[in-house]
Amino acid sequence: MSEKLDNNQLLRFTTAGSVDDGKSTLIGRLLYDSKSIFEDQLEAITNTSKKKGHAGVDLALFTDGLRDEREQGITIDVAYRYFTTPKRKFIIADTPGHIQYTRNMVTGASTANVATILIDARHGVIEQTKRHAFIASLLQIPHIIVCVNKMDLVDYSEKVYNDIIRQFEDISSKMLVTDVRFIPMSALNGDNVVNKSKNMDWYQGAPMLHTLETMHISSDINKVDARFPVQTVLRPQREGFIDYRGYAGRVASGIFRKGDEVTVMPSGFTSKIKSIDTLNKELEEAYAPMSVSITLEDDIDISRGDMIVRSNNKPEASQDIEVMLCWLNNAAAKPRAKYTIKHTSNDQKAMIKEVVYKYNINTLERVKDDKELNMNDICKVKIRTTKPLMIDSYRENRTTGSIILVDDATNETVAAGMIV
Repeated sequence: MSEKLDNNQLLRFTTAGSVDDGKSTLIGRLLYDSKSIFEDQLEAITNTSKKKGHAGVDLALFTDGLRDEREQGITIDVAYRYFTTPKRKFIIADTPGHIQYTRNMVTGASTANVATILIDARHGVIEQTKRHAFIASLLQIPHIIVCVNKMDLVDYSEKVYNDIIRQFEDISSKMLVTDVRFIPMSALNGDNVVNKSKNMDWYQGAPMLHTLETMHISSDINKVDARFPVQTVLRPQREGFIDYRGYAGRVASGIFRKGDEVTVMPSGFTSKIKSIDTLNKELEEAYAPMSVSITLEDDIDISRGDMIVRSNNKPEASQDIEVMLCWLNNAAAKPRAKYTIKHTSNDQKAMIKEVVYKYNINTLERVKDDKELNMNDICKVKIRTTKPLMIDSYRENRTTGSIILVDDATNETVAAGMIV
């Protein structure tokens, strides 16, 4: 059964690649050819391009928003861009290519449906490609599009393209990657970005935009495990709602229906769903990622941080969790320091008990004797929390399987993690 495509469906994708692989140019081409750029924006970029001595429009300037990026011709921060076609809405996270910005890629890719990994056709698969593929698989991004860019510089050679496919498949076979697609392109000239290339008639697949518009993403959300983290309790206390007590939040995964038997965690009290409400109507069912208010037939003490789940399908309640962590902060982690752990709507105090191993991002080997956590390090750690968290593994549920750590002294987010 084909997926119904409509303009309401949002697809998030992230771009990753080495420096000068053409990520910003690719996004600029995507926006330019799909006519998603405002006239005043186009005029400003055209003028900047002329000042820099370019013959045409420098497409990379559409995404390199920071002044340092424009001056150096590189991407430093994660740049988010939004555009719409008749079939879908898109959010692009353009992430930096430099090794020292690994944390930025983790940030940009954490909510993505699709990771686009750029490879320079002249250089093939390099260390950065392996690193980005590893992070994409670590973050359980469901779909990967490998864009073999700058095909114009290798005379649109099918052999070069096929060699790169083989190189990438060698590394992806060792990772948890299920859906990988390959597209040969030239972002600079527009080959296979929005329009099909006349220079590569040997390529029978669709161009990039068509691939993004038609990719099936509905099944990426976990529809089996019903999880509803409570954000706040609604007590309107006005006419018609005097006795109303609703629990508001966003459905993290699964489907809730009126009459379902549910359990409130961590207390373990059970009840049935009396109603599911939005601002202006009552619903028969709610599913991820809808924001609703749920009322129960029994009066139970529920507050922010509790989770409503189906009685026959509960998450694990645990104070000891194992997490794949990316350290985001400039300062190293302090041994046995206390942090605030944020998990769905639940905030608790936590401590990193043990660093089990770190990944050498270049070789993807596990390093067990280095226990210090510095910026951009990716490692497996054991965390102890003051009260139980209602958790699923990140592989099963990206929403209830993810956490962040916040430094109480500075209020900075110091780490992001995926529950193993």
